[in-house]
Amino acid sequence: MTVSRRTDDPIPAVRLRGDAETVLAALAAGGVAIVPLDVAYAVIGTSAAAIRSIFAAKERSYEKPSGMFGNLDLSREIHVLPPEKHEMARRIIEGHGLPFSIVADYRRDHPIMRAVDPFVLENSTKGDTLDMLVNAGALHNEIARQSAEQGIGVFGSSANRSLTGSRYRPADIDPQVRAIAAVEIDHGTSKYANPDGRSSTIIDFRDFRVLRQGVCFDQLNAIFRDEFDIVLRLN
Repeated sequence: MTVSRRTDDPIPAVRLRGDAETVLAALAAGGVAIVPLDVAYAVIGTSAAAIRSIFAAKERSYEKPSGMFGNLDLSREIHVLPPEKHEMARRIIEGHGLPFSIVADYRRDHPIMRAVDPFVLENSTKGDTLDMLVNAGALHNEIARQSAEQGIGVFGSSANRSLTGSRYRPADIDPQVRAIAAVEIDHGTSKYANPDGRSSTIIDFRDFRVLRQGVCFDQLNAIFRDEFDIVLRLN
């Protein structure tokens, strides 16, 4: 009997580090990688050429910026938010283990952001804000950790053609998206695979507007209401 793996199944630390190193080496060479996240498979890059190829393969509008791989430490350093809002993010991650994306103003003078190619920065931010995905699985967290150590910003979006729903297994990713990847990592089916094709929930932490209702939205909504006495605002 074949047992299907999921992205939240335990992965040996040495393999996890090695997979992240393989991905970051491909990105450093200007390439694109497809990686498994708990929320959905993602297609990512760091160079202008990589981001251009991602937008083209996805047939994605440049009106929709890419998101950044991050973690609590990166968000604290880069996002311009009061301490109590960073504390909310910490409690959601450490107390409940949920993935989500934080949108907030960002520090353009942060060393990582200063090093981002201008084309990539233009298409990975919106006005003064940056969307940062946090806690989206073991490989996501390891890539975020290693990229921060290297001073590199990693950007991307779900590995699917735009507006067709997220993909939760490599075999389901559109051939035109898979074709641009120099590296593809397979850790099984995404933990939060769902029939609606949803990926991460995106929350603007400046005013608690929900920019996208994704996976774990109901749990996140309850946490904000019950623990922080905040009503998330739906667009």
